[in-house]
Amino acid sequence: MFVLDRPALIIVDMQNDFVRNGAPFEVPNAIATVPRIQALATLFRNLSLPVIYTRYIADDLYLPLQGRLSWIAKLKPPVQACVPGVFRQYGDAAGERETTAIIDELAPRPDDLIVDKIYFSAFHLTDLGQRLRAMSVSSLVITGTVTEMCVEDTARHAVHFGFPTAVVSDAVSSNDDMGHAAALSAFDRNFGWVLTTEQVAGMVAGAPGLGAGSLAASS
Repeated sequence: MFVLDRPALIIVDMQNDFVRNGAPFEVPNAIATVPRIQALATLFRNLSLPVIYTRYIADDLYLPLQGRLSWIAKLKPPVQACVPGVFRQYGDAAGERETTAIIDELAPRPDDLIVDKIYFSAFHLTDLGQRLRAMSVSSLVITGTVTEMCVEDTARHAVHFGFPTAVVSDAVSSNDDMGHAAALSAFDRNFGWVLTTEQVAGMVAGAPGLGAGSLAASS
């Protein structure tokens, strides 16, 4: 039973270098999730519920694995993927965009929280857990990219931090269909809940006094 009690929406790594056409880490189907993430963000904001963005920031910590994982080389020159202050041209946007910035279609509002991270998980060595507690958040709804990497790691850590958590199956994306499906299946079996955008929206919109109440959805 998932209790949607004082929830926050987390939007994981929907950045130019992951979402835009021709990006170094492009997840081609990420752009298809944008309307659903937009809809959830609008709903949460209209109910004065927190909307939180995470951004992956390139760091040298993964360099020892570059012989094993080809994507790590893209963090360094000449590509400099997800390096703050680096701008590049993308195939689906006019002009240059900063690599680490959230895509224009999901641009954060002034009241939204942005959490920068150098690990896959938005909880590891950040203050996200404390800030959620300070906002009286009791449960989480997670969207974004990449499903079996930063989405999954953030969602699992959310559970370890004591937050009942749902991953939105049609609002997360991956380059690997099998990895995507396996991550969602494992999370649903062992950690939390996997729900659709429609299910989450119905729960949020239909919950009376949501700021202090709760709404349950069967597993």
